[in-house]
Amino acid sequence: MSDQGGHAPVSNEPEVTHHLAVTEQVSQPSFEGENDETAQEGHEGAEAALRNRRWETELAQLFTIPEAPTLRDIGEASFGQPASESIHIADDRVRITNTAVYPWKTHASLVITAADNSLWVGTAWCIGPHTLATAGHCVFIHKPGLPYHGWVQSITVMPGRDGDTLPFGAVTSTKFRAVEEWTKNGDPNYDYGAIIIPTELGDTTGGLGFGVYPDGELLATEAHICGYPSDKEAGTMWYDSRQVSSVDTFKVYYDIDTMGGQSGSAVYRTLNGERLAIAVHAYGAGGGSTNSGTRITRPVYDNLVAWKA
Repeated sequence: MSDQGGHAPVSNEPEVTHHLAVTEQVSQPSFEGENDETAQEGHEGAEAALRNRRWETELAQLFTIPEAPTLRDIGEASFGQPASESIHIADDRVRITNTAVYPWKTHASLVITAADNSLWVGTAWCIGPHTLATAGHCVFIHKPGLPYHGWVQSITVMPGRDGDTLPFGAVTSTKFRAVEEWTKNGDPNYDYGAIIIPTELGDTTGGLGFGVYPDGELLATEAHICGYPSDKEAGTMWYDSRQVSSVDTFKVYYDIDTMGGQSGSAVYRTLNGERLAIAVHAYGAGGGSTNSGTRITRPVYDNLVAWKA
């Protein structure tokens, strides 16, 4: 194991992804896309937005959404058939239909092509112009001995998807990031990663910030999750919120209703009008009473900052 305690960044690209240590900041602000009222105006910004729309239109024309019944939750690839997750007592999830506005448009539906060409679904969220954060098991399937073990081949990213409607088109990525302890050992405490897309679509959709917070502050936090659960109509976005139940060194636990397909969703808080992620959703209850996400600790934070640079 590296001196970064398992958080040493790894990539599916030939070159090594270098770790960028950040020592002064403890949170990254959220940012809104160019279509929002707070966006900067001007000729240069308008040209960039036009380029993004052209890319998105071209990519959307090339991409056909696979038939829903053929797609399974990416979590099944690494962990097998999911346990009875993750609805607690009553299903409180609410469908989001205005997905083309902030903050919903920062969340993306994923269609993941594994090493053996099998197709799976997941969720991600924009943290920079060309970077989305997600679960480690969305980019690297850890199931030694099976044909889909290892880095996935590609991921098609569809921000703000609403069923068959793709308000920002689709873009396909083949560049992924994760960390050493996940790819080598499948340790759930290190289950986070990133998708690097070949356009700056995040400038259009905007993104969520993220930060590192002490236990007491997290325990007093109302957490929010939205994403693309596989038990609902394909490609529809669902949302729920509830106060954080507990925390430990590596995870944040919450009694928020989620289902398979939402792996990689942001677990976020609202602080002074900003939406800031506190964890990356990765696991169902597994027979327990709460779902959980990989906590954004300082090493996680530093990697996310480096990956969005």
